[in-house]
Amino acid sequence: MTPQSLMLNFLGLYVLGRDIAVYSGSVIDIFGRVDVSEEAVRSTLSRMTTRGLLDKHRSGRKVYFGLTQRANDVLLDGEQRIWQRGAVNRDWDGTWTLVGFSLPEGRRGERHDLRTQLQWAGFGPVQNGLWIAPGTRDVAQMVAELDLTENVTVFTAQHAKPTEAADLATRAFDTAAIAARYQDFLTRWSGRAPQASLPDDLARQLVLHGDWLDLVRQDPHLPAELLAADWPAIEAEQLFQTLATRYRKSAAPLAEAAVESIDL
Repeated sequence: MTPQSLMLNFLGLYVLGRDIAVYSGSVIDIFGRVDVSEEAVRSTLSRMTTRGLLDKHRSGRKVYFGLTQRANDVLLDGEQRIWQRGAVNRDWDGTWTLVGFSLPEGRRGERHDLRTQLQWAGFGPVQNGLWIAPGTRDVAQMVAELDLTENVTVFTAQHAKPTEAADLATRAFDTAAIAARYQDFLTRWSGRAPQASLPDDLARQLVLHGDWLDLVRQDPHLPAELLAADWPAIEAEQLFQTLATRYRKSAAPLAEAAVESIDL
């Protein structure tokens, strides 16, 4: 897990929805609990400021960091993926969103950027230049930001014989790899005292949320009816929610004591 991934989870838990900026020294102290060095924290804060995710504020000799609107949007997306969308898609209506594109070899960089953004949005490649995702997905803004509107065709459709929906899912997505990631999560977090090597529940909360958000952001949210009955995301989501509730209670006083902030 990268320092930036942990940082986003920390901000989502303790800054999102509050009009505050947090003291960099507080962040360094908290991240020391998960073995992230002071240098790595300062570098992450600097990069996120440069990328327009954080605003820097000074009070006396101390430096504080607050969220920008862009960071709010990113964090709200993560919150929605965790608590509203869920890990299992039980509401599929049988439609697929298809994105077709063709970019010449000289535009390899743009092609790579488009594929990366499509994967992030839950699409998988059926064949060269054709990507699909279950349900109706809005990709207009993503394509516009890449300045590729004229190079992309988007439409929704349903599969037809001889194509089967389950075959599309396994062709476009590595379902074995997705299942393995959920199984790894279950292995790491099951038991009476998961992650016992971490010093306290604040550290465990940050790592738990980071682990889970990385999982659901890599998950294309495939329809449950196309997956095995024992799909591990179901058990993994139940475990995450149980632990998240436990740590929310026990980590809150630790965070309150550790985080120094100013009102904006």
